[in-house]
Amino acid sequence: MPAAPVPGLSSAEAAARLQRDGPNVLPEQDRKRGWTLVADVLREPMLMLLTAAAAIYMLLGDPREAVLLMASVALVIGLTLYQEYKSERALQALRDLSSPRARLLRDGVATVVPSREVVVGDLLLVGEGDRIAADARVLEGAELNVDESLLTGESVPVARSADGDDNLLHASTLVVRGRGSAQVVATGAATAVGRIGSTLQSIAIERTPLQREMRQTVALFATLGIATCVAMVLLYRWLRGGWLDAFLAGITLAMSNIPEEFPVVLTVFLALGAWRMARHNVLVRHAPAIEALGSITVLCTDKTGTLTENRMAVAELDGRDTRELIEMARLACPPMSHDPMDRAVVDAAAKAGFAAEPQGWRRLREYPLSSRLPAHVQVWRSDSGQPRVVAKGAPETIVALCRLPDSEREALLRQVEAMTRRGLRVLAAGGGTLPESVASALPDDAAAFQLQWLGLIGFADPLRQAVPEAVAEARAAGVRVVMMTGDHAGTARAIATQAGIATVAGVASGGDVDGWDDAALAREVESCSVFARVRPEHKLRLVQALKQRGEVVAMTGDGVNDAPALLASHVGIAMGGRGTDVAREAASIVLLDDNFVSVVRAIRLGRGIYDNIAKAVSYILAVHVPITGLALLPLLVGTAPVLLPLHVVFLELIIDPACSIVLEREPPADDIMRRPPRAAGRRLLDRWTMLRALAQGALMFATVALTHAIAVRAGLPHAQLSALAFIALVAGNLLLILLHRSGGSLWQALRTPNSAFWIVCVAASGVLALAVLHPAFASLFGFAPPPAAMLGWAIGLPLAAVAALDIARRHRAARRPA
Repeated sequence: MPAAPVPGLSSAEAAARLQRDGPNVLPEQDRKRGWTLVADVLREPMLMLLTAAAAIYMLLGDPREAVLLMASVALVIGLTLYQEYKSERALQALRDLSSPRARLLRDGVATVVPSREVVVGDLLLVGEGDRIAADARVLEGAELNVDESLLTGESVPVARSADGDDNLLHASTLVVRGRGSAQVVATGAATAVGRIGSTLQSIAIERTPLQREMRQTVALFATLGIATCVAMVLLYRWLRGGWLDAFLAGITLAMSNIPEEFPVVLTVFLALGAWRMARHNVLVRHAPAIEALGSITVLCTDKTGTLTENRMAVAELDGRDTRELIEMARLACPPMSHDPMDRAVVDAAAKAGFAAEPQGWRRLREYPLSSRLPAHVQVWRSDSGQPRVVAKGAPETIVALCRLPDSEREALLRQVEAMTRRGLRVLAAGGGTLPESVASALPDDAAAFQLQWLGLIGFADPLRQAVPEAVAEARAAGVRVVMMTGDHAGTARAIATQAGIATVAGVASGGDVDGWDDAALAREVESCSVFARVRPEHKLRLVQALKQRGEVVAMTGDGVNDAPALLASHVGIAMGGRGTDVAREAASIVLLDDNFVSVVRAIRLGRGIYDNIAKAVSYILAVHVPITGLALLPLLVGTAPVLLPLHVVFLELIIDPACSIVLEREPPADDIMRRPPRAAGRRLLDRWTMLRALAQGALMFATVALTHAIAVRAGLPHAQLSALAFIALVAGNLLLILLHRSGGSLWQALRTPNSAFWIVCVAASGVLALAVLHPAFASLFGFAPPPAAMLGWAIGLPLAAVAALDIARRHRAARRPA
């Protein structure tokens, strides 16, 4: 075979080509960097309002307030940038989690580099079990066979050699036998798999329903906020006079009632939620897909490696001499094979006492597995000089090589059928001695041998231990599990039964799917949950049929040909261990461990994240009501303004961490997987949720207004009155966080660990104490220490209101039907 012309590239040349051609990856969406983040932050309405308020203070001749507000602007910018940075870091961590590696020659030395650094001209070193990093032309190879099923759909490995016409290795394919070297001819989007994957970039990704709802909600409240601010300015000017004071009052009201935290919540919760899911082997490529997890009604899954361990073991031996059967099957295995059934035979032979390497035998010739003859055939000579041929492969192939009569053939195939119904994959073995005349001139075609029947070997791919429990959990959550596999119907039925997947409607085949029209297929998928002998095109039709019935479908897949089905499903889930880059690009979620249990775990985590988003949105809506009310109250009752821009900044520094840190860290509710899937069209802020949040906020405003009224009645000066009203507002704010933390009760919320909640409470209480009690800080806020007796009203009234809300919630939950 021809030798490699050069000992690989030099490091300098490789770096230059990497700079010229770019990394060996498929195109990815641009992400925010540096000044892009800053520019986005500076466009925030809150910052614009704070800047305008600072300018008005300067015009009013109060530079101290102006400087303080500009310092607040810097603080808000810092907090927002930190949130954005944390979100981007979480997303980048997800991108870097699964980085494939490539073995190649650089500077004449074998080295391992990330596959993204492979360049055209690199000399790849490939061996059994390696996934090809880029398109490469074979320079040297020994029995090099490649599994291209992830690209072509053909399950039989293909031979690649330097001196043949088929000398091109494709990126993402798997070497199943042999070794060799190959020179890279294309990387990234220029590879065969990359060209397929690049077409996915042309598919526009629409905004999710949750994203659209957040934009509409923010736009609605922003419009209402602007209208009330204009009304506030005009009313203040009419009642009090002074345009600058009127504009300041209007800006304060705008700051208090624009719920700018909505998009922050969506971004931070989804980004950090995706990062948390990755710690459970669930890599979320498109964070908004998390919202769809809670709506899934049908989960379509493969069998091999997802439900099962993808680890074959010999389960049954059926032959006249089982010891001879396993020994001869061992001799029929290719050397150092990575095939799971070959490894299972080797393991079984070792347990029977045979050496790991055949002792007393010398291999004369090997006939590789081919599509024409699906069997491994090898010729050996023993130390005694006796030549022998052995074969292992599909039962019908070995039957044909043994030239068995029709009656024996039919009986054996019935036996094979019975074994497959028990969930076994079945191979047969045959062998025989060869006369010296044949051994000295071996035929080129293994079909020329006539063998003696040795027996059947049954293999089982064990079900993953936690799968039945995960299927039961999915069923309790209202998620129907549908299995689609390329395996035999009997194997599919046996595994489905062990896993707890419904088989009462029988097992349909890929041939059945071909024979049904769209209407018939839509009827069949309503009841049938197990499909065998299916190809990628069948998976696509099944997904489309389920969607036609109104189901929200999640789909698992690993190959290039699975990409259409992954894209067609509502939630595409690719296999990270054995899947191709194209499958991962087409999917929203990648399983790092290829485990079905992780899919169900993803649904549970996704539901919890959505629940926390709902809590945060409800809290934001509720907490803005008393803030807005306190901004309007003095104008309505004829007193001096209580709420100033600096006060609103202080409140925002409570609200933002509460949304982005406290509520994001809440664990899922105990009954999260006992609820039915969320209706696909259900809004996050439906009428009932909005009314409930507004009612909570209105009740909290009532406690603030009552505290204000008690202080006015007591004849307290304005500085003390303002301090009491603000204390009531902050206390109500913190208590609303506690109320929204728990889905059960206040006591349950207090017992549930969440260190961020206590940090926010201690920090807010500490700053509030300084603002009210410390003379220097109190002067900045316009406060004076109120009488100790009055503090009970400012804290007790909000506490009583939250306790009443908690009692009402528990009473409503008790009346709800189980």
